[in-house]
Amino acid sequence: MLIASCGPANAPAEFVSGEISERTAQLIEAARNEGSVIVYSSLPVPVMTPVAAAFRQKYGIETSIWRGGSEEILQRSVAEARAGRHMVDVVETASPEVEAIAREQLLQIVSSPVFDELMAGSVSEGRAWIISRLIVFVGAYNTLDVNPADAPQTFHDLLDPKWSGRLTVEANDFGWIKGMADALGEEQAVTLLRSIVDTNGVGVRDGHGLITNMLASGEVEFTFTQYYEQAANARDQGAPIEVAFLDPVIAVPTGIAMFQNAPHPNAAMLFLEFFLTEGQEILAEYDYIGSNLSRQSLPAGMNPVVVDMSDYLDEYQKWHDLHRDIFAAQRR
Repeated sequence: MLIASCGPANAPAEFVSGEISERTAQLIEAARNEGSVIVYSSLPVPVMTPVAAAFRQKYGIETSIWRGGSEEILQRSVAEARAGRHMVDVVETASPEVEAIAREQLLQIVSSPVFDELMAGSVSEGRAWIISRLIVFVGAYNTLDVNPADAPQTFHDLLDPKWSGRLTVEANDFGWIKGMADALGEEQAVTLLRSIVDTNGVGVRDGHGLITNMLASGEVEFTFTQYYEQAANARDQGAPIEVAFLDPVIAVPTGIAMFQNAPHPNAAMLFLEFFLTEGQEILAEYDYIGSNLSRQSLPAGMNPVVVDMSDYLDEYQKWHDLHRDIFAAQRR
């Protein structure tokens, strides 16, 4: 059996020929010798904690998680690298920020048999990060104010005057508006959204967590850019909230990757593979949609259009300004 290094000298052990189980055994042994793994993630602490605990329990490898917003993770990763402090092994955060980290040449392209289990497009040639989960934008409503039988099915349904004064959108969903343009065509998407605003008005709130709380209290009746996992989790905990999959359902990817100078490269690779397999089952318990659909089923009615984020960083200002132009005057 041959063990080869891919990339720099501290890259993870890769089994060149033979059974996957043999490769995995070699990887586990090397990871245990390293003893620990450090992860930067934007997943909420109550979600990432059980993932880390399950990994630690299975492999006996100490797992340290630093939780921050995606922009904080980007800033911290770049600052540490520029200072020559190579402290982190794995990053798992929103695709624009993980792509920005990749453009700083901080991430390492890796391969794994696990990738064959992932949804199409999760792995892209030459891209250092792998889609780990989806941020799915859905409609969500307070069931005390909106009869489920009257809930809209498409964005065109929001043109009905009965929704006047009852609609809310999140203030910073620029990736979502790019997705709408990709799915419907930019001109058609802009025309539709402007028509909804002109016909019924759309309140603008800053933060999906805030909107979830306002939905539960009845201060917001219907929103059409809510994170699925937030609405579904609140519903599962007894809040008077239900989800509506408005056609088209837009999703933006979140990425996971290993750092080029990871201090524990084998443990990093093992954690990455765990996150994309057994970790996905834990995410599903909290209503997150993972990229490994062999580990969970999509909710009935959810057929998301996954936004191609390859050019999003280059076009960021365009989508920022377009969102502001359509909705900013509605802020309240």
